[in-house]
Amino acid sequence: MAGLLNGSEKDFTMKRRTFLAASATFAAGTALGRPALARTGTRVRLGYLSTVAVAGQIWTGVDQGSFDRQGIEFEMVRFNTGLEMFEALTEGGLDVLATGAVLSNGPARGRGKVFLVNNIEVATAQLWVRGDQGLASITDLKGRRVTTAVGTTAHLFLDRALRANKLDPRDVEIVDRSMPAAVAAFVAGEVPAVALWVPHNVVVRSKMPGAVKIADASAFYPQAAVMGGWAARNDYYVDNKDVLCRIAKGWAEANDYIIANPDLALTALATAHHPDVPIADIQEQFKAQKMFTSKEWKRFYVDGTVANWLQQSSDFFVASACIPGPVKATDYFDPKIYLGSV
Repeated sequence: MAGLLNGSEKDFTMKRRTFLAASATFAAGTALGRPALARTGTRVRLGYLSTVAVAGQIWTGVDQGSFDRQGIEFEMVRFNTGLEMFEALTEGGLDVLATGAVLSNGPARGRGKVFLVNNIEVATAQLWVRGDQGLASITDLKGRRVTTAVGTTAHLFLDRALRANKLDPRDVEIVDRSMPAAVAAFVAGEVPAVALWVPHNVVVRSKMPGAVKIADASAFYPQAAVMGGWAARNDYYVDNKDVLCRIAKGWAEANDYIIANPDLALTALATAHHPDVPIADIQEQFKAQKMFTSKEWKRFYVDGTVANWLQQSSDFFVASACIPGPVKATDYFDPKIYLGSV
């Protein structure tokens, strides 16, 4: 377990060249025909993951003009994991980010302030096994290797799945890799199981028809809710609350549009931003997460539900990585940005 924790810390520290490569992804995406962003608003450097759960409201808001109407111009930089994004945020390479469960990891370390939540990732995390290596259930994992990205949504889910089946996480050998590398290792037969998040399941299904999904995170909802959302760099949060309020307003408009027009919104996402992904896979990603209207979210902000859900995930990350002096969710999450905007 000690080796695993050290690996987590190494994974959390993204080297500067990785961020520069991610920045190149933004430039390349624009050159390949992504929608041109308005050049008249406040420029905000935004890190994101290319999943419906994380970027659905972002791209919908960009395409529908809801952020433009708030005077926000995103300079978007794509990453593979939220861990990398928080390192870039800490180093000053980003102003804000949108991610999954790592939203409860970085801020618990004092890296960033949460000001907006996207959804609950009900079934975005999944556990897949190779039947040809003698695995058919979670209990079969005892003494076996499971690969995942430690410190992420998938790791949190794996821990809960093991404990729910009366297995101590130390009963399995967790192989810490970036998610693309974890999936590649599983497909290559290097490990018999992988804990992943969608859309990486598409790779598994297409390259390994015999692979079996034995569990997903929906088994632990609503008792344990994994939230995704937005965080700002600490100093940016202090100096730019007006910008964060405008982001929240643009987000709320896009969020409510998706809920009211899911077929139109998903078709637009698939066409403009995921042209190589079948619409059925985009719809599957959408169904794997739970969205609420901006009005419903307001109630969850006010009654403390959001802070409680964030703290549940933070408790796992704090325990698994032995984070010293962790920041509580009630301190790293500011509900006033959203409540004062929507």
